[in-house]
Amino acid sequence: MIHIKPKITKKIIMHIDVNSAFLSWQAAYELQKGSTVDLRSIPSVVGGSKEDRRGIVLAKSISAKSYGIITGEALWKSRQKCPDLIVVPPNYQLYKKCSKALGELLQQYIPNIQRFSIDEFFVDYTGMEKDYGNPVSMAYTIKDKIKNELGFTVNVGIGSNKLTAKMAGELKKPDMVHTLWPDEIKSKLWPLPVRGLYMVGRQTEKKLKELNIYTIGELAVADEELLKYRFKSYANLIRSYANGIESSEVQRESKMPAKGIGNSSTIKFDVEDADTAYKILLSLTESVALRIRAGDYCCTVVSVSLKNSELKSYSHQRKLFSPTNITNDIFITVKELFDECWGGEKLRQLGVRACIVKNDGYNQLSIFDIQDKGKEHKLDQVVDSIREKYGKTSIMRGVFADNEHKPVLGGTGDIEDAADYPSISGNL
Repeated sequence: MIHIKPKITKKIIMHIDVNSAFLSWQAAYELQKGSTVDLRSIPSVVGGSKEDRRGIVLAKSISAKSYGIITGEALWKSRQKCPDLIVVPPNYQLYKKCSKALGELLQQYIPNIQRFSIDEFFVDYTGMEKDYGNPVSMAYTIKDKIKNELGFTVNVGIGSNKLTAKMAGELKKPDMVHTLWPDEIKSKLWPLPVRGLYMVGRQTEKKLKELNIYTIGELAVADEELLKYRFKSYANLIRSYANGIESSEVQRESKMPAKGIGNSSTIKFDVEDADTAYKILLSLTESVALRIRAGDYCCTVVSVSLKNSELKSYSHQRKLFSPTNITNDIFITVKELFDECWGGEKLRQLGVRACIVKNDGYNQLSIFDIQDKGKEHKLDQVVDSIREKYGKTSIMRGVFADNEHKPVLGGTGDIEDAADYPSISGNL
């Protein structure tokens, strides 16, 4: 019998990333309304509310970048660098609409796309050359169509996997198409600073530099045992990425598996007492727990983060005895963590975060669990359904009824899931 090896199709993955997304979308929107000024052509930023003490840069124009303005810095610092800086408030509803429009345009050409964040998509172009031609030519077609029809620009990166496609798109901006094929990794990827590699943050960069590893190329050929000694299992990941190795599939589902859900809020006043902090934390916990249940997840680890009036941040976390999605259960741990880490100083920001797993319908109880968990779970479900139908403030706990400071139903949420807004992160 003759065995014929199946032909292995070369993978072609594209990564579409909106340039300065929040600012670009706001600029395109204002131009459509008749504005004569393009925010992208002047020193401008999208920034939080100064009155609400959320005054940080969320997105910046290229002109603003030339003044040394960076994403995440305080607006007062940005204004010192550029006194004529134009600041526009965030508009998350607009961002959702623009992201949706981008996804719908991509689907006109290619059925297998994956939303990676509010302003990023992966496209699996494998085997589509016969229909749409050379991937580079097609990338230019997509890029130009987005620019002409939607009014904003994107970078398109092309590679043999999701990692190299994403890294290709970062090479030079804006409004560009780049490739990063396996035979281009040494010439294009390896000379870059190690901080430019996906999944290498500030702390990892610092540790790598302590090992005299400054470029991605140096990381790619670094001694494996040395890296494992310093980074444990994380060493395999970053070394593989430095060599352009990554194997995850483009997922057609609109949502990626979530790993964590969090909510934090910068308060308009200084929090100076535990009772006020508890109320804020309870409201944040309710928001997080609602999203956990909505995704059919359970919480396994709870963490509380605090930022004081001097902008010093710290946090505490704890693994739960058994997974849960019951608000009261989570809040008990939240209170305990707050009591453990708060030193009595004035607070300006509080946050609650949960690591999650898929709900399997079974919960391990301890001998100390005397409450009827079934009733608590049903109560949470009823409250969720009322809020979904009539709004978040349609039903609230009595502790908030006479509170002069309204509960923080919302705040700045984040979920490690590529379809949540406004703050998004995810894994390849």
